[in-house]
Amino acid sequence: MFFYFSQVPQWLVDHGHATLGDLLSFLRVFQYITFRTAGAAVTALLLCWWLGPKIISLLKRLNFGQEYADKAEEAGGLEARVISKKGTPSMGGIMIVLVLDLTTLLWARWNEFLALSLMSVVVLAALGFYDDWVKLTRQDKAGIKSKVKILIQLSLGFFIGLYLWCHPTRSDLVGKLVVPFYSGKIAFSGVSIVGLLVTTLAIVGSSNAVNLTDGLDGLAIGCTLIVTFVFIIFTYIAGNKIMAEYLRVPFVEGAGELTVFCAAMVGAGLGFLWYNCHPAEVFMGDTGSLALGGVLGVIAVLIHQPFVLVIAGGVFVIEAISVLIQTGWYKYTRKRHGVGRRVFQMAPLHHHFEKKGWYESQVVARFYILGILFAVLALSTLKLR
Repeated sequence: MFFYFSQVPQWLVDHGHATLGDLLSFLRVFQYITFRTAGAAVTALLLCWWLGPKIISLLKRLNFGQEYADKAEEAGGLEARVISKKGTPSMGGIMIVLVLDLTTLLWARWNEFLALSLMSVVVLAALGFYDDWVKLTRQDKAGIKSKVKILIQLSLGFFIGLYLWCHPTRSDLVGKLVVPFYSGKIAFSGVSIVGLLVTTLAIVGSSNAVNLTDGLDGLAIGCTLIVTFVFIIFTYIAGNKIMAEYLRVPFVEGAGELTVFCAAMVGAGLGFLWYNCHPAEVFMGDTGSLALGGVLGVIAVLIHQPFVLVIAGGVFVIEAISVLIQTGWYKYTRKRHGVGRRVFQMAPLHHHFEKKGWYESQVVARFYILGILFAVLALSTLKLR
């Protein structure tokens, strides 16, 4: 919305009000993506600080608290965990989603990229909200069936991939792949099944990987912030033709507005982390984790960088792989030997380190460090080609 203020001075000049137009010339600052990016981040942070206590209080009044022991506590062996998670309000992702949507609408210039991103946030947040609601009202940690969640995520990913492939000017986002450390594009002829598959997997995989990482105070949101900082840089470069050509990355017209979106994500994430850091006053729940993870996948696809997301989100990838390894090995050994065996003491990986005696704050801080290292590696792909 604020972008359109920048058009007011010129409109006044064109309609014979040059003096008034000059007087309001300061409004032209709203046309600059850098200014709106900063404004979005600050606005989202302030809104989260203001809304946080109100939403936490509301969740407590509605008894939307986790009264059952989480999987790690139920398994036992967490002597280093001195504070139980029981009773802490969940569904705090509502705060992030509300602030993200509102801030984006205020500061970004509307285009189809924003429409796809906001649609993804709303759909996945609604899915996560329903899952949280089932868990909290029935006090059942299983929630809705995983097949239902996967089906909805796959449908969303396929819809976005199909939309881009059928779009007259956006089909390259699906029809061609950009690989890190390589300056060219890998093109596919005919119906880009590979492109559709990569698009869908990027969205579904990212959504579930962030969801799996959401198990310790501040862990998922902190790692999400690190990845989003990376994509602030990538979206800005992708939307700037001169910089994109210089760094040999695909120029995507309109992608610059995703920089504002990412900044709003950072502001909302920092505001939420204020209340989610150890000991957490609120959890984001699936409402936040599914939405944030999924929209990171969407943004990566929209700027032609799904594989950069794999690098930048290395912590999420490791967490997801640890679950796949644990589950696969357990099923294999149970079928082969009659008794299931484990590779890790517990999966996802952050619980493995908890059971080894690391304090929760130690795990989170060390995963942050890993996240920063992966972020630096992702940024290095801009020059190493």
